[in-house]
Amino acid sequence: MFQDLSITEWLERKDKEMTMIDVRSPSEYADSSIPGSVNIPLFDDQERAEVGTIYTRVSVEAAKERGLEIVSAKLPRFIRQFAEIEGPKAVFCWRGGMRSKTTATLLSLMDIHVYRLAGGYRDYRKWVVSTLESMDFKPNALVIHGNTGNGKTAILRNLQAKGYPIVDLEGMAGHRGSAFGHIGLQANNQRMFDSLLLEELLRLQHSEYIMLEAESRRIGKVCVPDFILSKKDHGRHVKLELPLEVRVQNILDDYEPWKYPQDCILDFQKIRSKIHVPIAAEIAECLEQGIYARAVELLLLHYYDKRYAYSEKNYAESDFITITANTMEEAEQQLEKLLQESYH
Repeated sequence: MFQDLSITEWLERKDKEMTMIDVRSPSEYADSSIPGSVNIPLFDDQERAEVGTIYTRVSVEAAKERGLEIVSAKLPRFIRQFAEIEGPKAVFCWRGGMRSKTTATLLSLMDIHVYRLAGGYRDYRKWVVSTLESMDFKPNALVIHGNTGNGKTAILRNLQAKGYPIVDLEGMAGHRGSAFGHIGLQANNQRMFDSLLLEELLRLQHSEYIMLEAESRRIGKVCVPDFILSKKDHGRHVKLELPLEVRVQNILDDYEPWKYPQDCILDFQKIRSKIHVPIAAEIAECLEQGIYARAVELLLLHYYDKRYAYSEKNYAESDFITITANTMEEAEQQLEKLLQESYH
């Protein structure tokens, strides 16, 4: 028989390469799950809806019978997917109920040992929320500022690949934090953001410092916890300054607006009223005609730079270590040199 695993027991084993397997439907998994988990659904979305309808409108027994019919038809492939995963593994559903119990029982009969996460994703979510609310996160923050297009995110990700302690809030949110920030990305909801954030903070909790961007409270659909905002406010501040033409090219490379012309036009309409009328008309015309470099330049000069200047009013110029460079590569090199001189 299978063995139940509590959240606490799972946490104690996390460094032992246990594969977490989410047996909920694909849409439930896509909405939010345990980071790094694999989705092997007992029911697909349509099947789940069908069984749920029978459960509420007919009876529990009728729902179980229909569920058994569905699972029986795809049992060989379902079992094979688990057999192909090496090492220890645990299954979970929403609350550690019927779906994970059925899966664990079937696998046990086929001599495939798995654990079942007691309480399922629901208890995991409770643990995430309570841990974030009570977390005493020690490392101080080195906060990267700079006008839109200065390559802050790309530079931090390059440094992260080199092993520096980066908290990539935009990456966790699946959003760039701007009016056009969702374009070409899959935004995460608060549940998934919290899970990714907590996992990264636990990994970095013994670091001397962390690096992050000077984000606002809200990034796309998610809100940044207050203690992270406090770390930002009380951290060391570095400002990146790059030429306008470099910033324009960075945005074009990142957003690739020609792939999402209608999204660009629709998103611009949401902020159009905040831009001087003649300039807004020129931006709209450029977007319609695909003249994206000019549209980006005007947006930077007449919208984003003004918003950045306003957000920086809480800081004195003396609060910043300023890095001025001609390219992103130069800015990254200067920032890395600063890190090496400041931290050991």
